[in-house]
Amino acid sequence: MTRAVRLAKNETFFREANEQIEQEITGWGEQRFLCECSTRGCVDRITLTKREYEYVRAESDQFFVVPGHENGEVELVAERFPAYLIVAKVGTAKEYADQTDPRE
Repeated sequence: MTRAVRLAKNETFFREANEQIEQEITGWGEQRFLCECSTRGCVDRITLTKREYEYVRAESDQFFVVPGHENGEVELVAERFPAYLIVAKVGTAKEYADQTDPRE
């Protein structure tokens, strides 16, 4: 298993956990989600509305991370917001993210 795949596995684990959190949201209010970075042991949270969450999830290779948690080895910053970044996976990490998207 390549390093990129190992990093992508960390990120997709948090994406799957956040999908469960998203299922519990009622209405369009804010909810705290887990940072979807590749950093082992990260427990940071990001507050998003359901609309913001769905915007990120529209693309299977997009994840949200705390600023400073982006990893240029497996992703590019697609958009910047004050409290979080949207990152897009590249290369092998993108392939893995696409293949493991729970919404596909």
